[in-house]
Amino acid sequence: MDDNVSELDQMQSAYTVAVEEWIAAIKREEALASVNHSLAEVDKWEAAHFAEDEMRTKVKAAKKAYEDALRRKFFDF
Repeated sequence: MDDNVSELDQMQSAYTVAVEEWIAAIKREEALASVNHSLAEVDKWEAAHFAEDEMRTKVKAAKKAYEDALRRKFFDF
């Protein structure tokens, strides 16, 4: 049982860390979107968008893994 709880704790922690990283990526993108843009700044803004999208994908994967583990624990499927 302790191993199962420890695994769930690790998954929850990984999800929380991923969400915080995603929030930071969103804020970086927002900061770049809030200024006048030169061509170089537009490139940085676009790169920030791609980084945010990658973080969103990471969050969704961590969330799915955690939710699946909770379903196995509570509903045995």
